[in-house]
Amino acid sequence: MKAINKDILRLAIPSILANITIPLVGIVDTAIVGHLSDASAIGGIAIGTMLFDLLYWNFGFLRVGTSGLTAQAYGKGQSDQGPSTKVPDECRKILTQSVSVALIAAVVIWAIQWVFVTAVLAIVPCSDEVAAVAREYFYVRIWAAPATLCLFTFKGWFIGMQDTKSPMAIDILVNVVNMAASYALAVYTPLGVVGVAWGTLIAQYSGLLLALIILFARYFGKSLFRNFEEWRAAMQWKAIKRMMSLNGNLFIRSLCFMVVYVGYTSLASLYGDTELAVSSIMMKLFMFFSFFVDGFAYAGEALVGKEWGKVPSDQVPSTKDDGVNAVVRALFLWALAVGAVFTAIYGIWGKGSIALLTSDAAVLEASTKYIGWLIAMPIISTLAFMWDGVYVGATAGVQIRNSMIWAAAGFVLGYALTYRFVGAQALYIGYFAHLIARAAYLTIEWRKVKG
Repeated sequence: MKAINKDILRLAIPSILANITIPLVGIVDTAIVGHLSDASAIGGIAIGTMLFDLLYWNFGFLRVGTSGLTAQAYGKGQSDQGPSTKVPDECRKILTQSVSVALIAAVVIWAIQWVFVTAVLAIVPCSDEVAAVAREYFYVRIWAAPATLCLFTFKGWFIGMQDTKSPMAIDILVNVVNMAASYALAVYTPLGVVGVAWGTLIAQYSGLLLALIILFARYFGKSLFRNFEEWRAAMQWKAIKRMMSLNGNLFIRSLCFMVVYVGYTSLASLYGDTELAVSSIMMKLFMFFSFFVDGFAYAGEALVGKEWGKVPSDQVPSTKDDGVNAVVRALFLWALAVGAVFTAIYGIWGKGSIALLTSDAAVLEASTKYIGWLIAMPIISTLAFMWDGVYVGATAGVQIRNSMIWAAAGFVLGYALTYRFVGAQALYIGYFAHLIARAAYLTIEWRKVKG
C-alpha cells in the first residue's frame, strides 16, 4: 500500500499544480481587456472564449481516450517484457492514431469555422459591437486548433505513460506564455484587445513545441514511427477500431456534460443578474475543488490502466482483483480525504470564499442561502470525479457514456420537477442530482466491469 500511495502522489501532485494555474489565464485576460477597453470588448472576449469552450469541449475524448488506452498498453508492455525504458509498440501506435485524429479534426474545424461562429452568434443574444469583437477574436485563435487538439492527445498519452510531470511543464509554459504574450500584444502593439487572441495562439504553439521536444528527447529519439508502412498499419481500420469506438462513447459523454454545465448557466440567467452572478461564483468554487480531486482522477487513469493492462486478455477477469482493487481503494481514500478538507474549508470559510470573488453587497447577501450546497459539494462530487478516472483507466467507454446520460437526465429532471416550488434552488438540486446519478451508476456497474 505504501508503494501505491507513493505512485498516487507522484502522479497527482504535478496534475494539481498544473490545474491551479488554469484560472489565472482567464483572470489575466479579463483584467487586460477590462483596463484597455469598454464593456463591449469585455463581452466580446467572453463570448469568443465561450465559442472555444463549446468547440473544444467536444474533443475532450482525445485526452481521455488516449490516456486509458495508453495506460493499458503500458501495463501490458511491462507485463510482457518487464520494467523497461523502451516505449511499447502499442503505446507508439496509440499516439500515432490519436495525433492523426487530432490533426484531421483540426482541419474539419478550420473548414466549418465560419458556419460555426455564425450559427452560435445567431443564437446567443449580444450587441453588434460584442459580436464584432467575438468574431475577430475567434478568427485569430482558431488557427491554434492543431496545437490545441494535439496537446489534448499528448497530455493523455503522457498520463498513460505514468508521466504527469511533462503535462505539468507544458500547462505551466502555456499559461505563462499566454499571460505574458497577451499582455504585451494587447498593451504595447496596435492589436489592442485582439492581442489577447494572438497571445493564446502563440501560447498554444509554444506548448506544442515543448511537447514535441519532450516526446522525442525522452521517448522516441528521432521519429515517432520508423517508416511510412508502420504509420499506415497503425491507421488501418482494424487497428484503430477500438480507439474510435471508445472515442465515440466519450464524445456522447462530452455532449451530456454540455447539457449540465451550459444548462446550469443558461437557466441561471432566467433569474436575473444577481442570481446569475451568484451561480457563476458558486460554479467557480465547485470547479476550484475539482482542480485538486482531478489530480487524483488522472492518477487513477494511469494506475488503473497500467494494472488492467498487466492482465492478459485471455485470463479470467477476477485476476485483476489484487492490483486494480488495491489501487482503487487507495485512490478513494486520498480523494475522500481531499473532499473532507474542502468540506471543512467551505464550512468554516464559505462566506469568505465567496467574498474573495465579489464585493457586491446584493450578490453576497443572495449567496448565503446556497452555502449548504457549497459545503456538501466536495464529498458528493469526489465520488463521481474519482470513478471517472477509474473507468477511464479501465477504458469502459459504454459505462462512462451511460453514466453521463443518466447524469444529464438527473440534472434535467431535478430542475424540472422542483423549479416551480423552490426557484433558483432548483439549479443546485439539478446539479447535485447529476453528481449523485453519476456516482451511483458507476458504483453499481463496477462489479460488472471488473468481472
